[in-house]
Amino acid sequence: MNIALGGLVFHPVEEATITIGTTKGGWVYAGQRPCYEAKTPAFYTMAAPLTKHDVLQVMGGPQEETTEGPMEALTSLDLKELSQALMDSDLFSKATDGLPGTWEVRTLTHAEWLVAREQNKINLNTGWTERLADAPSSNHRGAMMDGRPRPSELLGPAASQMAAIAVHPRNPQVTAITSVPHDRPLPKVVARLALTPLRTNAPKRVPNNTDVWKNVRTELLWTTVLGIIPSFLIPILRGMGSYATEGWVNLLFGGLCAGFFTGAIWRPRRPVLRYDDVGSSSTRVSQ
Repeated sequence: MNIALGGLVFHPVEEATITIGTTKGGWVYAGQRPCYEAKTPAFYTMAAPLTKHDVLQVMGGPQEETTEGPMEALTSLDLKELSQALMDSDLFSKATDGLPGTWEVRTLTHAEWLVAREQNKINLNTGWTERLADAPSSNHRGAMMDGRPRPSELLGPAASQMAAIAVHPRNPQVTAITSVPHDRPLPKVVARLALTPLRTNAPKRVPNNTDVWKNVRTELLWTTVLGIIPSFLIPILRGMGSYATEGWVNLLFGGLCAGFFTGAIWRPRRPVLRYDDVGSSSTRVSQ
């Protein structure tokens, strides 16, 4: 059943488990690893991004100035103010009175966005970008596995950014995680609000550290098999066995380069990090 709040309609999304990231082992896919399971509780979300009409309804602005279409002038700070205005209203208490636990209004997280799209509860036009509740990150290490917002743990310019999800200009099924300034609007960057339960239990996160030695052993193995061995084997098979001993430095360097190139585009697939396999004390994961 839908929930109406301040003129906004929130549609139900069932609890779900979703896999985020890729298991491909090449270095070019490092930003999409580790591939992990996220479990989200049931929540409610707007079907379409916020329009100026929606914002004016919540904030009590003059309706004659409304326009149709997604509102691109919203910043993450504006969205927090808008969410707080909804939660401070009497309608919020009435809307959540029959719901279990404590609820809040905010933008979607990455996991919630993917679950809502998988259940056909949201839409975002091709070429558009949507603000999320997560802080930006370079990969999935440290990601929240229960769908709660990822906190900001970065320093420098990245600390003033927020994560966002962009839809491919032509293929609506292809999306990518990017970042946008939290205090500045950008063209074709929109947002939607969700009514979601507060996660009060201790967070379960993707481990921050990788198993370095396992990765080093794997890289040495495949660099040797795909790079160094073929580099020495080719001159031998072509009847130039003497060059394999006299020019070993060149052959070794060539093998290392070949191994580096193959490592960028291919390595064995990595396993999916399962939700139930991660404990609160887990700190390492091979990726």
